Amino acid sequence: MAGRIEDYALIGDMQTAALVCRDGTVDWLCLPRFDSHAVFAGLLGTEEHGVWRLGPAHAADATPPVAARRSYRGDSLILESEWDTPRGTVRVTDFMPPRDGAPQLIRIVEGVTGRVPMRSALRMRFSYGRVVPWVHKNEGRTVAVAGPDSVWFDTEAETYGKSLTTYADFTVAPGDRIAFTISWQPSHREPPPLPEPEASLEATEEFWHEWVDHCTYHGPYREAVIRSLITLKALTYAPTGGIVAAPTTSLPEDIGGVRNWDYRYTWLRDAAITLSSLLRTGYREEARAWREWLLRAVAGDPENLQIMYGIAGERELGEAELDWLPGYEKSAPVRVGNGAAHQLQLDVYGEVTEALHLAHMTGLARNDYASLLQLKLIRYLEDHWQEPDEGIWEVRGPRRHFVHSKVMAWVAVDRTIKLIESGDADGPLERWKELRDDIHRDVCEKGYDKERNTFTQSYGSQELDASLLLIPQMGFLPPDDKRVIGTIEAIQRELSTPDGFILRYPTSGGDEGVDGLPGDEGAFLACSFWMADDLAMIGRVDEARKLFEKLLALRNDLGLLAEEWDPRLQRQVGNFPQAFSHVPLIDTALRLTASGAYGG
Repeated sequence: MAGRIEDYALIGDMQTAALVCRDGTVDWLCLPRFDSHAVFAGLLGTEEHGVWRLGPAHAADATPPVAARRSYRGDSLILESEWDTPRGTVRVTDFMPPRDGAPQLIRIVEGVTGRVPMRSALRMRFSYGRVVPWVHKNEGRTVAVAGPDSVWFDTEAETYGKSLTTYADFTVAPGDRIAFTISWQPSHREPPPLPEPEASLEATEEFWHEWVDHCTYHGPYREAVIRSLITLKALTYAPTGGIVAAPTTSLPEDIGGVRNWDYRYTWLRDAAITLSSLLRTGYREEARAWREWLLRAVAGDPENLQIMYGIAGERELGEAELDWLPGYEKSAPVRVGNGAAHQLQLDVYGEVTEALHLAHMTGLARNDYASLLQLKLIRYLEDHWQEPDEGIWEVRGPRRHFVHSKVMAWVAVDRTIKLIESGDADGPLERWKELRDDIHRDVCEKGYDKERNTFTQSYGSQELDASLLLIPQMGFLPPDDKRVIGTIEAIQRELSTPDGFILRYPTSGGDEGVDGLPGDEGAFLACSFWMADDLAMIGRVDEARKLFEKLLALRNDLGLLAEEWDPRLQRQVGNFPQAFSHVPLIDTALRLTASGAYGG
């Protein structure tokens, strides 16, 4: 059985990522890309669907021991786990070198004290646990082959096969270092080069430390901000600049329920807000790469803007269910692909335009096509902003006139007007100023409940929605506007959990609600960070700081966050780690630091 979501550590090479549990088991790894088929899919099933456990030996009928301590080595993505056993202490270092050739996962076992018996149990299963590969020796190296894929296993330890698993049993004493490496290669190609674990470790540590040195934030929340930035970098697909929402699929928003989605793609919304955080902390190269990815993905067809694309800009992300996987803690179905790719979500036009605007304002080298794209997006919105859509939360129920979508349409027009006024683009300035006024008036008339003094989720609805917290942050209304304050207070009353975190919107329990799905979900962490931002903006800075620090306390021991927090089960839920949680963490830290609202 897989561990709790917060029991996992992330390692990666900016092209794919693995999750390592506290007991030393790699339960999730897709090769060679984030969106490739999993070689280890035990996270969504059992060990029979592929795992790699490396840790102290234990009795066959005993639960594997968990590490007594684990941490990342400094500001890096190199994981160090230590076990204290009756026979001594052992350390395992797990990492994936930034790729220069074949993708590798390297695990180095080091004796610390005593003599500790160890075991490596490598159970490779291709195609999300469905295919057992042909495992054999090739010039002294172990290789697993199935169809187009091969995985090469290299170690100095003696190995043997049993029950479709490759084992190594060995003992380490102080100073002993034994490395294990798997490398992926297309099965028709020559074998990958022999790994050099120690040199790769040194190069990986140097890479991360050099990258972190570019961070311009040096405030009181630096540790949390740095860890979130490293996580965002790890979720970036280096060859193209695309940013995945998370490296996993189908980790449930509702344990045992059906709210299970594939997040291994690039959402324009998530990537745009990620770009914003990177720019504000000094990472211009990543911002430039994302802008280039965007221009390639949308090229020639901005009128048919998708809400998400593949990490190389692919448009077809057909959704399917993997019925041979029982799901994380029996949360089924397990889905790959995402049927929401072709939804209409008008807010995306605003997020993309805001990102391009910020890139322009922070001096990112001008790109004429970026300005042309921005103008084309507004021409589309002129004709379509009055349509209902599926909204920011990708509802699978009927389309509605979501207030947040209209607000973000206003943002798109407003930022484009600013681009024209700066002299860097040409467009019908007066006509678009009228359009901006029309959208603003429409939202204030149809999306605002005067009796309750709050904006609502959609036109004519009585429901609230945490996305309304972005109204002051986007500049649609000033923070001291009574309608903004009323909305913030209404969301606190109606969408707060008992511990003060924020739900996205009311869910239905056993019945289908606005999102067209049964069941409930946890508090959406991004929304809780938005609440902290809003509280700071309206002058309630102490309250904002306390909420922010409560949110920081939800991170696992390595500083990682999933998509949501389940207040009933007191645990993280949803895909992990989640860019849409780490980005607002950074933004709120920057805001609170600027306001001086922090302890100490």
